[in-house]
Amino acid sequence: MTGERRRFSSAILPAWCRKSPKVTEVLPLLYLHGLSSKDFGPALDGFFGTDAGLSAATITRLTVQWQDEARAFAVRDLSSVDYVYLWADGIHVGVRLDEEKLHLLVLIGVRTDGTKELVALADGYRESTGSWADLMRDCKRRAMRAPVLAIGDGTPGFWGALREVFPETKEQRCWFHKIANVLSAMPKSAHPGVKKALAEIWNAEDRDHARCAAAAFKLAYGAKFGKAVAKITDDLDELLSFYDYPAEHWIHLRTTNPVESTFATVRHHTKITKGPGSKAASTAMAFKLIEAAQARWRAVDGPHLVALCPRRRHLQGWQAR
Repeated sequence: MTGERRRFSSAILPAWCRKSPKVTEVLPLLYLHGLSSKDFGPALDGFFGTDAGLSAATITRLTVQWQDEARAFAVRDLSSVDYVYLWADGIHVGVRLDEEKLHLLVLIGVRTDGTKELVALADGYRESTGSWADLMRDCKRRAMRAPVLAIGDGTPGFWGALREVFPETKEQRCWFHKIANVLSAMPKSAHPGVKKALAEIWNAEDRDHARCAAAAFKLAYGAKFGKAVAKITDDLDELLSFYDYPAEHWIHLRTTNPVESTFATVRHHTKITKGPGSKAASTAMAFKLIEAAQARWRAVDGPHLVALCPRRRHLQGWQAR
């Protein structure tokens, strides 16, 4: 009545209970973006009306808790889970480290019920073969079965490690990365036609039509842009592996999008905060980021078909069935 503003204080819900569960998803993201622990309170005070529960000490305790959770996740038993498909990618996170850059190695799998799940997360040295091999050997020691199909970009480190640890797993190159590599080797004036020609390959109705489209692409551009065309023709078998599997799964198997989309907001962020952080803390933040995103991942199309994918090299006749 006097016009004086007063802060609302609930007699039912104490201040320490007012933090939304969504805040636990935001905190790792802000931390990876470079927000210092002492800045959380002032930054979020305008949203929540109080900085209770968001002090520097609280954030520090949370980071310790998240590191414990990440370590427990990294040593869990994998014998009870069967991952049919496996996406792999290396994510560069240049935050909270002063001199050394952090490279995260991420594995996301599809269970036999069609749901997607984080399989493994670890820091690696520039996506080297040794780093990837260490991660996959660790998964194998924890009783992980060889996936039917692995999807990744053209990084030789991952494929070399996969052939060493899981030689029976079939390979699928990521079309998103491959198209970007081809376009980078061609003038911009040729991009519209090249994109259309490449779409004729990866979007063909079957493998035979895809090979015909690849031959047409080579005929049209091979003379002028031989190196760019070779990026497709040299890896054509690996680019078309998805045709061996149910058509409902093709849209999921052509790219490493499950990894890319999760880290889209932090992948190329290079801001350095005051004072260097640690690899363990940054890895824990990434783990919590994926954990929050995982709840929103949708299952692959035709989830009932995942369990029917036999573990052998040749899986012809899916379309006929």
